[in-house]
Amino acid sequence: MQLKSNTKTSIFKTLGPGFLLAGAAIGVSHLVQATRAGADYGFLLLWVLILACITKYPFLEFGPRYAAGTGNHLISGYRKLGKFPYWTFIIITVGSMFIIQAAVTIVTAGLAERLFGMGWSSFTWSFIIIGICIGLLLIGKYPALDKTMKVIVSLLGLATLTAVILAFGEGRLDNALSIEAPEVWNKAGIAFIISFMGWMPIPLDASVWHSIWTREKALGNKKRTSLKEAFFDFNVGYLAAAIIGLLFFLMGVLIMFGSGTTFSGNGVEFSGQLIDLYGKTLGDWSKPIVAVAAFIAMFSTTLAVTDAFPRVLSEIFAEHPKKGKSETERKWKNYRINVFLIPGLSLIILFFFTASFTILIDFATALSFLSAPFIAWFNYKLVTGDQMAQEDRPSKTYRIFSLLSLLILILFNLVYIYTLIS
Repeated sequence: MQLKSNTKTSIFKTLGPGFLLAGAAIGVSHLVQATRAGADYGFLLLWVLILACITKYPFLEFGPRYAAGTGNHLISGYRKLGKFPYWTFIIITVGSMFIIQAAVTIVTAGLAERLFGMGWSSFTWSFIIIGICIGLLLIGKYPALDKTMKVIVSLLGLATLTAVILAFGEGRLDNALSIEAPEVWNKAGIAFIISFMGWMPIPLDASVWHSIWTREKALGNKKRTSLKEAFFDFNVGYLAAAIIGLLFFLMGVLIMFGSGTTFSGNGVEFSGQLIDLYGKTLGDWSKPIVAVAAFIAMFSTTLAVTDAFPRVLSEIFAEHPKKGKSETERKWKNYRINVFLIPGLSLIILFFFTASFTILIDFATALSFLSAPFIAWFNYKLVTGDQMAQEDRPSKTYRIFSLLSLLILILFNLVYIYTLIS
């Protein structure tokens, strides 16, 4: 479809992909990893959260920048860039998507049981949650996902902010500052730092999701998204994800740090521990607020991920056209197949690994971080190369900042690999 580039549209009408990014981001990285970081190490790892958000910013921003500048998504760009970037991305995606889908779903399932108390197993809840997500995506398609995520992210931000303000009101800050943090520069601590950075605020391959959502939004508006609109939309979503990540980190510091509680490896028990700790500190009246905020966080992630991976695979298949049906029909057919296939295989993983979900999450987040430099470099090459118009490319200062961020990602990868083999 040819998209108009000169039609004026309210900048707020173009908002959507940024909220989807925020919804995908605000999940395991925030609820589990950020809360664990604060609970186990106090304020000691605040710099890790900030560094992760800063160093990933340019490479995630390159996704919507590329989509706005070229009208295509990053997958098309990778293919034009060469076989190595294209197939590396496919291997990273296929190698991680089932584990990521399983990880976010099992946490959502644990919180659902804690919130609704139906007495169902994590696997049963996972099956139900995935079914709801699939139904919403197949019936409402992209517009339903867009509108739902705007509501979810807004409610989540308010609920989490309320919980943090209440925690500060209880005078917990002085207590958190008075407790000495444990040693972090050891094998276990470095491994946690890497897993924390892996999904904070979101894996770098989400830049591909964002580029697809930006293009999908443009198709819905029947006009090309301008660079200004894409930049504004991205910043709204990314800032929301970063701030809410900080809020969950503060919740861990203020309420859990120094409590002496060891987190369970079981999804339902972990969720119960999380909510009960808030209740013991702030009062039982706080439990509903925390439970709702946590469940919304994870459901938004599960919904976004359930959409993202089938959409990515359908775009990959579209890069290899076959005779017969139109491109739109082929994409929709592939999407419908994969929206059942990926969650289905993820449920099989959950059937065997439900009792050790923290191990599953640490593995998935570390895998995402190890692949980050590759995605970062591919995105940098795309937005600074010939595929982008000169006026849409990053400035010289921004390019230097991007390369410094890439260097930091590489250094952390080398440190992590060294700790694994030493």
